[in-house]
Amino acid sequence: MKVKLFLLVLFLSIFLSAQNSFELINTKKAVIPFKLINNLIFIPITVNGAELTFMLDTGVAETILFSLDNKEVKLQNIEKIKFSGLGGNLSIDGFKSDRNIAKIGDNVINSSMLLYIVVDEEFNISSHIGIPVNGVIGYHFFKNHPISIDYTSKKLTIYQDEKTFKKKIRKFDVLPMSIEKDKPYLYADIEMTNEKRSSKLLIDLGNSDAIWLFPTLIKDFVYNRPNIDDYLGRGFNGDIFGKRSRIHNFYLNDFKFEKPLTSMPDEYSIQHVTLVKDRKGSVGGEIMRRFSIVFDYPGEKLYLKKNRNFNDPFHFNMSGLDFKQDGLEWQQDRVKIEPKQLSPTSFGTEISMGNNFQYKFTLKPIFSVAGVRKDSPAFNAGLKKDDRIITINGSRTSDMTMEKILEIMKSDEGRNITMVVMRKDKEMTFSFVLEDPIPYRE
Repeated sequence: MKVKLFLLVLFLSIFLSAQNSFELINTKKAVIPFKLINNLIFIPITVNGAELTFMLDTGVAETILFSLDNKEVKLQNIEKIKFSGLGGNLSIDGFKSDRNIAKIGDNVINSSMLLYIVVDEEFNISSHIGIPVNGVIGYHFFKNHPISIDYTSKKLTIYQDEKTFKKKIRKFDVLPMSIEKDKPYLYADIEMTNEKRSSKLLIDLGNSDAIWLFPTLIKDFVYNRPNIDDYLGRGFNGDIFGKRSRIHNFYLNDFKFEKPLTSMPDEYSIQHVTLVKDRKGSVGGEIMRRFSIVFDYPGEKLYLKKNRNFNDPFHFNMSGLDFKQDGLEWQQDRVKIEPKQLSPTSFGTEISMGNNFQYKFTLKPIFSVAGVRKDSPAFNAGLKKDDRIITINGSRTSDMTMEKILEIMKSDEGRNITMVVMRKDKEMTFSFVLEDPIPYRE
């Protein structure tokens, strides 16, 4: 997934009581391990007894369920509604369901969860992430307690004890944060070329990019060159298109980032969005992952401390390819006979073949090309949408994850890439060189 694939903005006149919130039971704090994929955070939540995976997204007010992945969930009190948000069309149909019971581990419980259900199958983002994803959760996860996010240990901590929380933030920088329409905002300085402009930005953990700016809302906005036209993601109402470029500098308080990648959706993609007053864009996961973060919604403060990722360069997927996972298939690997057996958690079958080797059959992922950016290295090499990817630089993609494939495509400008693909039952080989199409120029 190149950017935030699922930008959700609800425009519903909903007035909720103090219910629909997560509470800590019999503990001063709760630690939740999470998966981090392309700067996006995924946490396990059990809903009415069904084990589901939700993307953590401060850019949404409500909790959204959009894919059950063949799991059975008994939802309560269902009512039909409409959604509207980013993308070209006006609205789509959906449902809401309240008084559901959600649990994270043994100590974090929401006994009255309100869910919004999107029934459009196109909103199943699992194929672009590489793991099953059932929904997104935002405000109602954060609203009652301070929550820290450690991107390096991949652990999230919910605090109930004030003393423990104060000890945690002792060495953090503090930034003011406003909660408006159930979403967090801060002011940051945008320096397109040489002039700083204070800009109100949504803190959007559901956006894997560094920065989004809305050109139509910024006075005298001029696109930096070079820039490219690109697909930016998927919203409620369709695909989101716009431009990508780099800006000179980005500042969060005293923290400075040089030449960060910036995405700018076109006017058509945001035409149905009602933005809060003075908002100019968003700051996303590519910036946030460079810190240990504490969100304090009740106190309207954001706490930041540099982590080991802080000085990472802002790399772009230089291939021009968008990838998706097309399910799983059984594959066989020839291996030497070893005395040990498959572990109880392994998902596969072993068949002995004589005395010297055996075949291990395992379910492995299938990856294909979801799209190709025009004039990109992959486009010029001849790769096409729906090509099934067999190997990258000699390594089988069935032994990779989506994260690993993206890591290769973001690695180093000038790197040679050779891909073997299957196109209509014909095996083909393509080669290209990674090239940054949007280097910053003074």
